[in-house]
This record gives sequence, C-alpha cells and structure tokens, in this order.
Amino acid sequence: MGYSPVALKEKIAGMYPEIERSGASVRLVFDDSKNAYLVKISKGSHELSTYLEKKDADECMDGIKCVYLGVQIAQFLKNFEEGNG
Repeated sequence: MGYSPVALKEKIAGMYPEIERSGASVRLVFDDSKNAYLVKISKGSHELSTYLEKKDADECMDGIKCVYLGVQIAQFLKNFEEGNG
C-alpha cells in the first residue's frame, strides 16, 4: 500500500482526536530496519515513542483502528494528566 507518513499521521489524528484535544503532537518516521513507523507523541517535556508495524499502519489507512497504538496513546495521555493533576 502506498501512502506517505504525512497521510498516516493525519489518519492517526483523525482516529484518535484525543491527541489533539489534549494538546499533544505526533511525529512519525518510517524505520526501514524495523519495517515499522516510529511514532513519537509529545506534550511539553513528555514524550512517548513506540513502533507501529507496517501491517498495522496499512490497516489504519484502511480505516481499522490501530489497537496497540490506541492503548499506547491512552496510557500516555492518562499518565500525563495524572502527573499534572
């Protein structure tokens, strides 16, 4: 499947609007050695880095929620809120 990292980033932002609502930002880069996208979600000095397998990225682009990534995002945002509450 052919798509750019920008398109995948936009798809992730659309599937997980809580990222933008929380004020966090997403960056991603394809890592050829791992055949996966390195996804970095940051807010202030906090940052989460995780890999999104190519197969999972393909499914995201097909409209299937990225379950593993969703769990990572939820945990990051929860930890951030708890740390500032």
